[in-house]
Amino acid sequence: MDVRKVPSPVKRVVHLGSRSYGRLTATTRMTPSFLICGGQRCGTTSLYRALAAHPVVLKAVLHKGVHYFDTGYDRGMAWYRGHFPQHRHDERVRAKYGEPAQTFESSPYYMYHPQAAARIAADLPGVKILVLVRDPVERAYSQHAHEVARGFESERDFGAALALEPARLHRQEERLADDPRYYSFAHQHHAYRARGEYARYLGAMARHLDRERIHVVESERFFTEPEQVYDEVLDFLRLPQGMAEPPFEKHNARPRATDMDPAVRRDLTAHFAPHDEALITWLGRTPVWRRR
Repeated sequence: MDVRKVPSPVKRVVHLGSRSYGRLTATTRMTPSFLICGGQRCGTTSLYRALAAHPVVLKAVLHKGVHYFDTGYDRGMAWYRGHFPQHRHDERVRAKYGEPAQTFESSPYYMYHPQAAARIAADLPGVKILVLVRDPVERAYSQHAHEVARGFESERDFGAALALEPARLHRQEERLADDPRYYSFAHQHHAYRARGEYARYLGAMARHLDRERIHVVESERFFTEPEQVYDEVLDFLRLPQGMAEPPFEKHNARPRATDMDPAVRRDLTAHFAPHDEALITWLGRTPVWRRR
């Protein structure tokens, strides 16, 4: 059965039942050994599908992104574990391939939520983190188109949405950091400039998780040199190579009706220049978009 053709109300009932069952069987379930934590509109879906195709990787049940450590933390660890395969599936993988299974999920907002890294460190000690980064100017433009298409952005003009960003995000990060129950729609959906300031988010993440457990992938390299980048990711995750040919495809790409306004591009390029320099220091290399 093609799940894409299942009516949404039916899907919701199935998902609710599966989550309830998952919560009841939480103690029998695996926890992730790695997470894809961002960034948004940087190819996370493509990397997720490539890794999910590996024979010893078991993906999260029903959803690639659980959003536990950002917007769902009040639901508790039993709810979270309910999203992952049971240990018996790990046993089958070990018996078939002689390798332990790994499971994971992909929630790009984890990179940006002020409380997510500390929560991950507390609940998943030893977990590894994959982060994708992309030319921040193009990333911002892509995010805006994505939010408009999903109905989360009412301002269809990119430049106007950028102008609204400071007011929309005013003190939102501080409130999220101070109050674990607080939710900010604007912080999750309207941070076009802010989300391209990669180094500050990576630095915050590294304060809670060992720097050695964070692997950064430039999405430009992933789409032009997928095999090499994929092998580097497998090495980082200590997954065996040569077991399957993964799909290397672009997912969730949206066609552009218009090109970015040159003045807006210049403004964004100037804004991101110091943040790119900070990223160069953090990575110890120059990202692809700065070498062009």
